Amino acid sequence: MSIPIPQPLQTLHAASAAFEAARHVDVLPDGHRSRRLHGHSFLATVRCALPEGWAPFPGGEVERLRSALQTLVAAWDYRLLNEQLPVPTDENLARWLRDRLGIPGIAQVGIQSTAHEGVDLDASGQAHVWRRYAFQSAHRLPHVAIGHKCGRMHGHGFEVILHANQDLGNGSSCNGDLAVDYDHLDAIWAPFHRELDHACLNDLPGLHNPTSEMLSSWLWERIRPRLPELSWITVYETGSCGASYDGRDYRIWKELTLDSALQLRRAPEGSPLRRLHGHTYTLRLHLAAPLDQVMGWTVDFGDVKALFTPIFKALDHQPLHEIPDLADCDTASLAQWILGKARGQLPQLERVDLYETRGCGAIVMAGAGGPALPL
Repeated sequence: MSIPIPQPLQTLHAASAAFEAARHVDVLPDGHRSRRLHGHSFLATVRCALPEGWAPFPGGEVERLRSALQTLVAAWDYRLLNEQLPVPTDENLARWLRDRLGIPGIAQVGIQSTAHEGVDLDASGQAHVWRRYAFQSAHRLPHVAIGHKCGRMHGHGFEVILHANQDLGNGSSCNGDLAVDYDHLDAIWAPFHRELDHACLNDLPGLHNPTSEMLSSWLWERIRPRLPELSWITVYETGSCGASYDGRDYRIWKELTLDSALQLRRAPEGSPLRRLHGHTYTLRLHLAAPLDQVMGWTVDFGDVKALFTPIFKALDHQPLHEIPDLADCDTASLAQWILGKARGQLPQLERVDLYETRGCGAIVMAGAGGPALPL
């Protein structure tokens, strides 16, 4: 049974396109490694609130969006980016795409130049630079119930993403002034890496209860004075769950994969999308709730997984087009269905991300949504 979803409900269609390119970034200081000719495996991303009727048929939005993005980045593939843009930073590549996509309702355009760094332009065009860091640490949660596995001393390969609003620093690579670049983030992070890596988090002052939420706010309080442009702290406790904090609100997510069969009922005759096919979906459940001051978390990741399991079993290794109350099997319809079903057991759920392939899918939000996470 579905429960009513608070309005307004926002649906974003998402697409990505990869390209291989070389560049040199001459606005950086003399001796900087990126002034030399080098190359990356880039990923361009776009998310849009598309109007009804934009695609050739309902459910065809992702494919049309992906095709439009792929057509643009094809001009960069196996090319020297300096021949296209005088200053080909990640931010300027994203702005070039945004200016030329010609797609309504753009909410985000991103360039990910490596697995660990990139830039996202938000709906207002402000550039959020992000950089990912890893450290190896032990911890235990002292307030969980007896027998809870997290009460035992254990460890994780943690990851942290610093998101910084380039435009708050009164700088932009458009004019050659990089207020926040990756090296600046590296320098700010370095002392925290030394403190956190190969350590027991419980032993650090202020981290006696080192949940993902508490670690995100602990870092925020210490990094924000050194980085006023900081917009989010994201902590990955594992590769499939974590928490984000923006100085005010906590959000957590749990990621799962679904292996399902489908066919799009509204696709036209002759379309491959109408044929029976399948995907390994990436599903992210995002939840927002006040912090439990005793437990130090918003919602237990284990509870999220357990409460979502009946819905997971209805989707995983199943023919989705046979679900009676599912309008169609496109990612937007499916994400809306998941959000409606899951809120019966998880009222804190405010956002569902569903990708049929890397970066291609839909995001459905019943709230503010939180930061874009790397793909």
